[in-house]
Amino acid sequence: MARTRSRDQASFPHLGPLEVPIPISTGIARLRRENDGSVLLEVNDVPSSHLHPDPVHLVFEYMRWMLLAVDQCIGPDRAAGLQIAHLGGGGCSLPRALAARYPSARQVVVEVDGVLAEQVREWFDLPRSPQLRIRVDDAARALSSWRDVRFDVLVRDVFAGATTPRDLTGLTAARNAARVLREGGVYLANCAAPPGTGMLADEIATLSRAFAHVGIIAEPAHLSGKRRGNCVLVASQAPLPESMDRALRSDAVSVRWARTAQVRSLADAGRVQED
Repeated sequence: MARTRSRDQASFPHLGPLEVPIPISTGIARLRRENDGSVLLEVNDVPSSHLHPDPVHLVFEYMRWMLLAVDQCIGPDRAAGLQIAHLGGGGCSLPRALAARYPSARQVVVEVDGVLAEQVREWFDLPRSPQLRIRVDDAARALSSWRDVRFDVLVRDVFAGATTPRDLTGLTAARNAARVLREGGVYLANCAAPPGTGMLADEIATLSRAFAHVGIIAEPAHLSGKRRGNCVLVASQAPLPESMDRALRSDAVSVRWARTAQVRSLADAGRVQED
């Protein structure tokens, strides 16, 4: 047992104090150590990130789906020198995984909380710039400021409370996302839509105005609107890989790649979110 504790502590040797509130710019953070040596980061009492000693072991399901989507959408001929941007940082679980999977990639993470950005880099020994750069800024402002055709992958994982800010779900944000992507690039958005709100349909309708191809990764109950859950929206100007559904079936959760007819039905039912 002593050896286990020692190994777990060594996995994050610069970790901050556990189980106590830690002041950050936007409130408080809290670190909780799990039995497997992983660490749960809470921000204002809401689970924000879960980091495992193995960087590519992602505990949050939707992050596993995002990593899989990158693997499926980015072919081996494009793996070298990937340019990846993240709107929303938290503990940088996904950027850390992508750095391990694609060591030559260059990533920028936009995080609004400056204190948290400094702390997580130290706590979790994140790769340094240029492999992983953290930009302290508002996500929508950063998105609008980036030049055209800059990134291969753009990830949106931003929440204010339980919802994504409107300035990141509207048509302007969708068009900016399309604008900053290179040819064949892919946009991945975390959508947590409460049942009965129509938020998922609205997001699909809005993205469909800016992208030629839109897909959804979700558990069946989430896709049908029966309960709240994290869905991953996948958008690109290039056709999305047909292998996505087969690859998803290896996940521990019963998750599916929505059929084209389902996506179109949602887009037709939704309302484009004008700014």
